[in-house]
This record gives sequence, C-alpha cells and structure tokens, in this order.
Amino acid sequence: MTAPTTSAPAPADGDAEGPENRFDRIRSRIGGWAVLPLMALALLWPGDLPADQRGMLAVLAFVVLLWICETIPIAATALIGIALLVLLGVGSASEVFGAFGSPTVFLVIGAFLLARAMTVHGLDRRFALRVLALLGVGNSTYRTALAFGVVATVLATLVSASATAAMLLPIGVGVVRTVGDLVQEQNPEVRGHRTRFSCMLMLAIAYGAGVGSVLTPITGIANVIGRGAVQEMTGYQIPLFDWLALSAPYVVALGVVVFTALVLLNRPETRHIPGGQEHFRAAHRELGGMSTGERNVLWTFALTVVLWVTPSLLETLGAVPPDTVLATVLDRLNEGAVVVATAGLLFFLPAGGGERTLSWADAGRIDWGTVVLVGVGLTIGRMMSETGLADSFGAAVADLTGVQSTLLLCLVAVVLGMVISETTSNTASVGIVVPIVIPIAVAIGVDPLIPAMAAIFGGNAGAMLPVSTPPNAIVHGSGYVPMIRMIRTGVVADLATIPLILLATVGIGSMIGLALQ
Repeated sequence: MTAPTTSAPAPADGDAEGPENRFDRIRSRIGGWAVLPLMALALLWPGDLPADQRGMLAVLAFVVLLWICETIPIAATALIGIALLVLLGVGSASEVFGAFGSPTVFLVIGAFLLARAMTVHGLDRRFALRVLALLGVGNSTYRTALAFGVVATVLATLVSASATAAMLLPIGVGVVRTVGDLVQEQNPEVRGHRTRFSCMLMLAIAYGAGVGSVLTPITGIANVIGRGAVQEMTGYQIPLFDWLALSAPYVVALGVVVFTALVLLNRPETRHIPGGQEHFRAAHRELGGMSTGERNVLWTFALTVVLWVTPSLLETLGAVPPDTVLATVLDRLNEGAVVVATAGLLFFLPAGGGERTLSWADAGRIDWGTVVLVGVGLTIGRMMSETGLADSFGAAVADLTGVQSTLLLCLVAVVLGMVISETTSNTASVGIVVPIVIPIAVAIGVDPLIPAMAAIFGGNAGAMLPVSTPPNAIVHGSGYVPMIRMIRTGVVADLATIPLILLATVGIGSMIGLALQ
C-alpha cells in the first residue's frame, strides 16, 4: 500500500537511496515477467481440477505474485484480479462483484470518514501533544520515545496506522532536531541529526502504530480483511470481545518487548532534552480551545464506540431477553451500518463559519484504494470457498507439510504471514495467508479461528523493511532511520513476536474457548 508522503527533510548521507531501491526494482520486474507464465501453469496444471478451480488458481497466482512483487499498485492488482474472476469463468459478474456489498466494505468506508474528520479538525494532533506535554515526559529521551510509542499505539486504534505515523512524524522531527543539536555539541563527529536517538524515536512511531493497529478488528485494515475472510469462508464473525481478549494482552506484551528492543539496539547518546517539555506544552497551548468541529468529531466517535460495544456487552451479561424489541434493535446494530450512519452525521453537524464538520471534498480524500483492496480480498476468499479450491488446497498443503495440530498450524501461519509481510504490505500478507490457513485447518480437523487469528497477527508483525508496513515506509522516508538499524531492530522484534503470538492465540484462545459456534 502506498504510504502518505511527508515533508520531513532527509539527511544527505546517501542512505535514503541504495540497495532497497534496487531490490524493489528487481522485485517489480520479476513480477512483470513471471505473472503470465505462472497463470498459464495454473490453468494447464495436470490433474483433475475443475475449470472454475483452475481459473481461481490462475487469478490467485496473479494477485499473490503482483502483491508480493508490487509490479503495479496493490489496489490496481486487486481490480484486475476481480475482473479476471469473471473473464476466466470463476463466477458470474453478480456473484463476483456482489462481495462489494459486504458490510465489511462499508465498515471500512465509515471508519475512514471518521478518521478523516479527526485529521481535518486536528483532534489527533491535540491528543498527541497533550500526552507529550505531561509532566516529566519531554525532558528525557527515553520517556519521550516511550511517549511517542504509546501515543502512536493509542492513535492507531482510532485512525489508520499510516495516518498515525504521518501525523506524528513532523512532531518527532522537531524533537530530533532539538536533541541532534545537543548531541552535536557533545559529539562533533556526529553527522547532522542522524543519531541513535533519532532512529529510536522514529522507530517508536512506526512500531507503536503497528502495535496499536491490531487491538481491535476494525482499526487495522489487515484486521478487517482477515476478519472478513473468516466470515466469508466460515460464516462466522469473530466477536469484538473475543478479539480483545486475545489482542489486549498481546498488545501490552508486544509494546514492552518492542520498546525494550528499541532501547537495547538504539541507546540514545544523551538522556536529557533541554526545554523538551516546554516545547510540547507551548505547541499544545498554540492549539487553543477545542473547536466546534473537534467536539463534533469527538462526540460522534464516542457514539460510534458505544453502539459498537453495547450489543456484545449486553449479550455477554445476558441482559437481553430473546424475542424482544431490544433484541431486535441490537441485532440490527451492524458495525458497518453503525459507523456509516454516525459518520454521516458529520455532514449535517455545523462546525462554524457556515461550514459542516465534514465536507464531501474531505471525504473524497479517504484511501479508496484500500476500500477496493478490502472488497477484492473478501471476493477472493468467497470464490475460493465456492469453487472448492480452498478445500483442495488445504488438503494438499496438509498432506505436504504434515501439520496435524493447532499449535503447529499456528506456527506455520505466523511465520508465513510474517515472511510475506516483510516483502509486501501487511494487508496483502493477511489477504494471502488467512484464506490458505482456514482450509488447512478444516482438512486436518482443527477449528480454524485460532490459526486464522495467528495468521492475522503474524501478517501484521513485519518490522524489518520499509515496505513491510506503511508506518515503516513513512519513518524511513524521513531519512533518520538507517536501513541497517531498521533491519537489525526488526529482526529482534520479529523473533520476539513469534512466541507472543502463539501465547495469545493458542494459549488465551483456548482458555476463552474461541471456536466456531
């Protein structure tokens, strides 16, 4: 997924250009040259696969290869892929394009509208500066980096991880310059503002955004795609509280592990930031009082959360008698319908000066490419099930790997998702791995929900390269994160993440009885 560009200056030491760009060009060319032969091989593969399964396999080869190689934009690959499903006879036009009517697609649209309104009115920036201005935070390099990581984690549960990183980056650049000047005074051999502290701070933004994006099933787009694939292939939607039961302990533990890795591998040159706290407080004071638009967005977001949480909460408490008006109303509070309706209120609410809280011009700037990607990901999962390719593929992979237990399948899912996410986006990784893992689970006779969650968490965990996640690309584009430091820190974070994912999915998942119902 293409990450938002930023205006942060890149230090001219040559590291922003180099091997990673050559790798990207080679990877792109491989995809362009290999895609047609790979599709032909899928269509002509010897065996007794029906024609619709062969067509599905060819489309899958096309999409997966070009997503990994990023020969063309990921959303463009998705659009061509969905057209090929019809042209190759995998399904009728109404069957294939019908997936775009999924509630999951509208959930993404509504969530993007809310996030856009937050950004337009500066509510996210106000929150970030308020936390950074807290007593004792701004004067310490360690506490400042930790605060940036925590802020990024929390913001990424409200808006997208890429928007979080893009918003925090310019604030972080100002801190990096302040500390860089101090380090240069103490260490004249340091070039520019590229210090160990600058690397730690920028990676705290990127990794914090990645950590926060897995907390709920509706904030990270990879989560939406994974949860939607589970629903399309099994008919079961993972409840919000079940997701949180797995993700909340995992997010806390992962945050501790990631920050520890950041400190150990990027220990700052100095512990003290002169005037740091005053800088953040002054920036927060400059914002003034909360505007009408900010208050409208805040209350709308709060209403959305209440309507999302209430049905699951009341059901958990057993407070909803069946066959009552309340039960009927709560049953209609679909997440997608709720967020589209509440986000729609922003087009009505006045923000002062004759303006509405959200204009259509602002709404048109949401990431429609991601909306397309979500719809196509759901379509691929559905058509793999309907053609029977998912069952055939799952049985074949199960026989080949010999995986026979939930734990081993989860390990395979985590490693596969993590490896793929290191070379392409986390959304593409989850979209590839979840539809593969579910039929394998069915083939070996284990419940697919826990392996699917392991695949989702693993697909979100790539941390080594700029291409792994949009936040990684954003902070690397600032020029303050040398490639070798990102790789070294990412390797440690990845290795430490694997057992955490297994503990969360297999351990907690088994404890709470996560299974198809």
